[in-house]
Amino acid sequence: QVQLVESGGGLVQAGGSLRLSCAASGRTFSNYAMGWFRQAPGKEREVVAAISRSGGGTSYYDFVKGRFTISRDNAKNTVDLQMNSLKPEDTAVYYCAAGSTLMWDRILTGPNAYSYWGQGTQVTVSS
Repeated sequence: QVQLVESGGGLVQAGGSLRLSCAASGRTFSNYAMGWFRQAPGKEREVVAAISRSGGGTSYYDFVKGRFTISRDNAKNTVDLQMNSLKPEDTAVYYCAAGSTLMWDRILTGPNAYSYWGQGTQVTVSS
């Protein structure tokens, strides 16, 4: 089992920044590719960003490219999402997820590839 706990959400004005953090515990963190997803009311959960086990590979949803940055620290068992230039459309519950893969540099993007999920943290961007 992997336990994931997100933090850092909140209310911010459009154009502002937030940094989300996800702390993992349980099994060896570096064995898991990680991802950030979000779900807005009435919408399906969508991938925001994903990162490989090594941290050397990253992938971003088109809408957040150039604004969000995913990073991980395997020594601290954390994965972060730096969100800049936030827009009202970014308002959602953000989830951290972990997916097992044998490949050190593989990026997992689909939600079905992830086995463990955090409880989510609310991000609200006001206009």
